[in-house]
Amino acid sequence: MILQDIISDIHALVEDLEMYERKYGLLSETFYEMYSQGAEPEDESWVLEWSDWAGAYQTLLRRRDQYQRAIQSLQNEAQTLPAILKKAARHEPISVNP
Repeated sequence: MILQDIISDIHALVEDLEMYERKYGLLSETFYEMYSQGAEPEDESWVLEWSDWAGAYQTLLRRRDQYQRAIQSLQNEAQTLPAILKKAARHEPISVNP
């Protein structure tokens, strides 16, 4: 996986999560905290959506963690912000460990 893939995933997941947030009137962080504590929907038609919403939020958290680790790794390699931006802006593949 490369850094650009992670960023694309993050943007797509944010769009998905915003759709759920508008529909249900809660931010994903709030929903996920309550869902993780065992909250279940009263409406059976929401079960699959809640599961998808929780899964999308978990994936977003993983992708953000991967992004942070990749950036930290680049910084540890003594790469400066301008050097990182130069690679990213040119869409050069920046490898990321899973």
